[in-house]
Amino acid sequence: MARATAKATITDVAKHAGVSLSTVSRVMNGNPSVDPALAERVRGVATELGYTASPLARSLVLGRTQTVAVVVPDLGNPTFQAVLRGLSRAAATDGYHVLIADSAEQVAEERLLAVETRRRTDGLILCAPRMPDDELAMLLPEVRPVVLVNRGMDAAVPSIAADYATALRGLIDHLYSLGHRRIAYLAGVARSASNTARLAALSGFRAAHPEVELIELASGVDFDSGAAAADAVLGSRATAVLAFNDLVAMGLLSAVSDRGIRVPDDLSITGFDDIPFARYTSPPLTTASVPAADLGALAWQALHATLTGEEAAASVRLEPEVVVRGSTGPPTS
Repeated sequence: MARATAKATITDVAKHAGVSLSTVSRVMNGNPSVDPALAERVRGVATELGYTASPLARSLVLGRTQTVAVVVPDLGNPTFQAVLRGLSRAAATDGYHVLIADSAEQVAEERLLAVETRRRTDGLILCAPRMPDDELAMLLPEVRPVVLVNRGMDAAVPSIAADYATALRGLIDHLYSLGHRRIAYLAGVARSASNTARLAALSGFRAAHPEVELIELASGVDFDSGAAAADAVLGSRATAVLAFNDLVAMGLLSAVSDRGIRVPDDLSITGFDDIPFARYTSPPLTTASVPAADLGALAWQALHATLTGEEAAASVRLEPEVVVRGSTGPPTS
């Protein structure tokens, strides 16, 4: 019987099993062309010797890196962190690593990062890409296999997204039911597909409720953007605000509170995403809960299916849930 050694090599396994190096390599990498009985013998010897194939060697043999890339627009946003958490955990279960690149909301960086990271990995996930449709359409064939998160584009490319339009409509309906008729929307990045979906929801509501004044105000995607919009919000005389996301809502909440404005007595505020901090603001934030971790896990499932030759769902849509908390109430005037 073979005796285990501290540093067994593929040569040791081949010698003890009486086979060639290439046979050991095929067996250890799961190649089905090897006779089952022979493969079992080789695996038995490998176990006795304590030999395991080097991940690097395995990657070279299979022509794969066992790594996929993810490009996100802002790693500082807890929502994207949740997407990455769900994706990374799902990928790890299948023996893959995740390489993360942050474009810092710079459209010019997105294409460069996508191409460069794809060259070093087996596949790519583009999370909420900001680039224009025509540029994205040109990029996708170059970086396949690829999956899009929160952006639809090519029917041949799997897309996993949240239904932002329906969720925002739910928030507007909530404010309307409370009696608000003058509502401000703090817009996000103009190039964001989710911002476009929100604007579509606003347009539909406006058509159905001409008695309601919806005011669009330029903002951004972070805490500072919300704080900077406080004067514009108060100047608009809106009784309620729909913030692009929770970070913007929190920034606004802090800034108006510093000005002596009571929330929700003087001004109702809603966020979007339901990041972990949303329930701990004062008052707790009404928002739409996006299943971000599920988006990441489903994105991995779609990419893994593509990598393994299986059929991936062309489009998956998840619906966020409106969560009513203390930051919204009836208008007092």
